[in-house]
Formats: sequence, structure tokens, C-alpha cells
Amino acid sequence: MLSLREILVTINNLLWGPPLILILGGMGLYFTVKLRLLQIIRFPRALSFVFRGDDGHGDVSHFASLCTALSATIGTGSVVGVSTAIVAGGPGALFWMWIMAFLGMATKYAEGFLAIKFRRIGEDGKIAGGPMHYIEMGTGIRWLAKIFAICGILAALLGMGTFAQVNSITMAVGNFGVSKFAAAIPLTLLVAVIICGGIRRISLLSGLVVPFMCAFHVIASLVILGIHFRDILPCLGLIVRGAFRPRSIFGGSLGVGLFTVMQMGVSRGTYATEAGWGSAAIAAAAAKTNAPQRQGLVCMTGVFFSTIVCTMTGLVVIITREQTNLFQTSLEGIALISQAFSANIGIAGRYVVNFGLIFFAFTTIIGWNYYGEKCFQYLFGLEWLTFYRIVFIAMIALGPLLRLDTIFIISDICSGLMVVPNLIGLFLLRKLIIRESTPI
Repeated sequence: MLSLREILVTINNLLWGPPLILILGGMGLYFTVKLRLLQIIRFPRALSFVFRGDDGHGDVSHFASLCTALSATIGTGSVVGVSTAIVAGGPGALFWMWIMAFLGMATKYAEGFLAIKFRRIGEDGKIAGGPMHYIEMGTGIRWLAKIFAICGILAALLGMGTFAQVNSITMAVGNFGVSKFAAAIPLTLLVAVIICGGIRRISLLSGLVVPFMCAFHVIASLVILGIHFRDILPCLGLIVRGAFRPRSIFGGSLGVGLFTVMQMGVSRGTYATEAGWGSAAIAAAAAKTNAPQRQGLVCMTGVFFSTIVCTMTGLVVIITREQTNLFQTSLEGIALISQAFSANIGIAGRYVVNFGLIFFAFTTIIGWNYYGEKCFQYLFGLEWLTFYRIVFIAMIALGPLLRLDTIFIISDICSGLMVVPNLIGLFLLRKLIIRESTPI
């Protein structure tokens, strides 16, 4: 009889098999071609919109909506998930993460565009938007919109929003001698205080924490890369060669196939940027703007910022392989990355990684709670919202009890379930997006 983990692995492999990988890449490629390489041509303009005010309707600014989306995106996927991909698929996995990120920028634009195009005022007077709304309002297929909302709730409660992040936080504080249960109490209280404040409190926290922690992580990584500046070009060569000739993991005896490398890069790449999931569109809908194109461009920059964090983490891990036996040990996740940073900048590296991950994971919890709330509100209205919040907080306590690999499998399954209805919605609305995406 198959174990629970074996069943989960089978489901995950079916979801993230060749069909979904090809569809995700194909959707990004389609929008890239039809929108005429907007990732490159309109990227400077997109950056300017991030910090520019707007006079449209909404709850928060462009910058605040982007930070809210990034708070949910830059977490274990951008830090821990990168090491998971590299260990399982070799350095070439990072290359496929880059490819998916580039194509994902166009997909993210489409999601942000639709978020503003199809949104409404909720029962609480706040903006409500996202895939469940643009699927229903844009295509008229309400049952598909409901499927997305259900999958979004599952992802918030069982995947990205709770287990993966809480486990990473408890592992990080455990490196400083704090027990998992001692960390769970203040974490639960903080989450409860923040989520009760709604989108404005969430965006305020995200706007303060996310830019600071991203800069802190990137600077620390640049210091390490500066120490090993002679190894950067050889490292990039190793990444490119490993993407197409994945004979082994860092010269070891364990060979990996090309599809394994691509699968790890694509799945972890979508995990790190959430392009194609539709999740960021829920936060994008709250932006103060009446211009779908403008918010689409702002959303597009989120993939770029997430990829920078992924790249810095990946390069540090790969370059450090020459100095330690990181890939000949059982180290994984946060322990692997902490060791990589500590090997270069001593105890400071340990603090950079562990404190950074604590803040990244915490903001991800907050951001995904907001996504789950909006999906729950779409299905059940405001009456049962308190019940959802109670369940969400209760699920946080279960995070430390699961194995890291099992957590990522559950998260992958939940995200895969979200991706399918969202991609169907994007496909059905693709002509509208292309037709109304005139240069601005």
C-alpha cells in the first residue's frame, strides 16, 4: 500500500508534469511575442510607474500593492526553494528559472491588466479582484471562477500561506536556540494582529519590510560574490552547461536527466515568482488606478525583483560548492543556505540568512492570508470571514510538525491546482489583453 507521501508525490508529478510546464512556458511565450517583448521594451516605464502616484479608484498605491504581492512571493520560494532546485536538478535548474521568469513577466503583466479591468467593490466597501473575478466577469464561466477560489483557499491554508513559511521560521529561530513551540506563540499573535487590519495594514507592513529585507539579502550576496568575483563567469558557464548537459550534480555520481533539471527549474521558478498562478492579481486589484496597462506593468516588475533574490541566493550556493561539502551532506533548505553564507562571511552570514528568512516568511504568511480571505469572501461573503481567519491562524501551529520535503510537495500541489483555472482564464481573455494593451 502506498504511503501518504508517495501518493502526494504521484499527484504532484501529474500536476507538474510536461503538459503544465509546456502550457506555462507557452502562455508566457505567447504574451511575450504578442506584446512585442514588453519585458524589455517597456521595463523602464514599468519601473517609473511603481513609484508614481495615480488618481484612480482603489485602496492602496501602486507601490503598496506591489509590496503586498512581493510579500507573498518572496519567501521560501525565493530562498529555500532555490537550494531545493539546485540540489535536485543541479546548477542548470537556475537557468530554467531565469527562462521561466522572463516569460513569466509577460504572464504577470496579463494578470495585472485583468485585475484592474475586471474588479468590483466588495460588501465591505473594499476593492475585490483577482482571477475569480476576471474569470467570472470576463468569460462568464462562474464554475471555473469558483474552482480557482477554492484552490486559492487551499493554497493559503495548506501550502504557501502556512506550512511552508511557518516551518522555515521555526527552523530559522531554532538555529538560535529557540524551540519551535516557543516561536509559534508570538508568531500566532503577530499574524492575528496584522491580518485583522486588512489590506491597508498588510500593505503598510509589506512596504516597510519587503524593500529593506530584499536590499539586505542582495547586498550580503553581492559581498560574497565580490569575494569570489573570479568565480562568477565560470559559475555562469556551469549554470548554462548544466541546463543542457545535466550529467551529474556537481560532478557527483548521481546523474540527472534534462527533464528533471527543467522540471525543477520551472516548478521552483513559478514557485518563486508565482507567474501564472493569478495570486498577485488579487493584490494588484487594490491599486489606486484606472489604467489596466499601467498596473500590468507594475505587476511585471514583481517577477524581476523576485528573480534577483533567487539569483543572488543561487549564485552564492553554487560558488560555495568549492569550499565546503555542501552537496555531499544531508543539508537542505535553510540549513544549506545558512551554511553557504556562513562559509564566506562567518557568523554574519548565519544572521543574514536566518533573520532574512524569518521576515520573508512572515510577510508571505500575511500576504497569502489576504489572498485566501479574498477567495473565501468571493465564495461565502463576509459573514464567515472570521471563521476563515480562525482556521488560518490554527493552521500556523501545524507548520513545524511536517517534514520540509512534504511541505513543498503539498505547496506544489496547491499551487498547481490554482494554476490550471487561471491559465484557462488567461487563454480565453488573451485577445482582449492584446487588443487593449496599447503603448502608454
